This record gives sequence, C-alpha cells and structure tokens, in this order.
Amino acid sequence: MNAEPADQIRLLDVQALDVRLQQLAHRRKSLPEHAELDSLTKDHQQLRDLLVAAQTEESDCAREQTKAEQDVDQVRGRAARDQQRLDSGAVTSPKDLENLQHEITSLARRQGVLEDVVLEVMERRESAQERVAELTERVASLQERIDEATARRDAAFREIDDEATTVTKERGVVAAAVPADLMKLYDKLRDQQGGIGAARLHQRTCQGCRQELAITELNEIRSAAPDYVARCENCRRILVRTTESGL
Repeated sequence: MNAEPADQIRLLDVQALDVRLQQLAHRRKSLPEHAELDSLTKDHQQLRDLLVAAQTEESDCAREQTKAEQDVDQVRGRAARDQQRLDSGAVTSPKDLENLQHEITSLARRQGVLEDVVLEVMERRESAQERVAELTERVASLQERIDEATARRDAAFREIDDEATTVTKERGVVAAAVPADLMKLYDKLRDQQGGIGAARLHQRTCQGCRQELAITELNEIRSAAPDYVARCENCRRILVRTTESGL
C-alpha cells in the first residue's frame, strides 16, 4: 500500500487521539468513586437489613404489649366486678363468699404477673425503638455519603465525557483527511493490536512493540519510496517514518 508521507504522519495524529480516547475510557472505568460507592452501597444495604429487623422487632413488641395490656384490663375488669359483687352484699352464702374472695385473690396475683409481662415487653420495645432510631440515623448518614460520592462521580463523568466528545470530533476531522484505504487498514490493525494500529519508527525501533528492527528490514524501509506504507515485521503495525527514524 502507498500513501503520501503527510497522510502517514496524520495517521499518527489519529493514533494519538485514539490513545487519548482509550485513556479517557479507562479513567472513566477506574474512578475511585466506583470502589467507594460499591463499599458504601454494600454497607448501606447491610444497615437497611438491620433496620428492617429492628423495625420488625419493635412492631412485634408493640403487638405483644397491646395483647398483654388487654389481658391485664380483662383481669382487672373481672376482679372489679367480683369486688363489686362482694361489696354489694348480694352474695350471702358463706361458701360462695369464700369462693368469691379466693377468686379475687387469684385475679390479683394474675394481674400482678400480667403487669410484670407488660413491663418486660415495654422494656424490650423501648430497646428496639432505640435501636431503630440509631440505625435510622446511621442509614441516613450513609445515604448522604452515597449521594456525595455519586455527585463526585457524575461530575467526573461529565468532565470526561465532554473531553471525549471534543477528542472524537477532532479525530473525525483528522481521519477525514487520511485516505480511506489507509484508515481501513489502520482501524483493522488497531482492533487486532490492542488499540495501536500505527506507530512511529524512532531510532530504528518500532514504538508499537518496542522492538529494534533488524538490519535487513531497515535496509528495505530505507530503500523504499517515500509513499510506501511500511509495516513492522514483529507486530505488523503500520510504521510511520520521520526524520528521527534513524534510517
């Protein structure tokens, strides 16, 4: 393949712009905010799970407390009715009076036991409420950190994307000035060679694979016409000759 030396030099400009686009893409993927957000999101989910568990415990305690208080009210009401019967004098049979007094005593003991249950449940509920409050605050604090990291990441994205857009436009202008067949070969090699399709021949060394050319290869390039598109024997990339090629 043949191409004007100026077009081959332009190919190096295209390559430099492609390298810059690669660097920007790598920078976009490697932003420290990615790892930070991954860690924060994981911690946030764990705290959310703990919060849900604490809220569930508090809700269970609330239902248990309501049930225990209802039991206390039921026993208290029954005891009040029995006491009212006793005080009214309606019960005259000694045996019935004895049974009624015994029941009132038993209800009083039962009420005491149930009230202890209510207190124990209230303590557990209070502890669960404190845990809910603590976890709610920690979740909110962590969410703030996530929002801050997300904002930093998005700002970096905008900066990188804006530069990538500018470089892409510049690449389009430069590439349009390079012959289509040369660009086709370059793009093919760039895909095959890890993003580098054309390299400068500098001091007898291919800047693509960093290998010094053999004497026979140098002689062939030295004797070739200026518009000859040279290729590195080692990596097969396009070799662009300049005044610093050492020929």
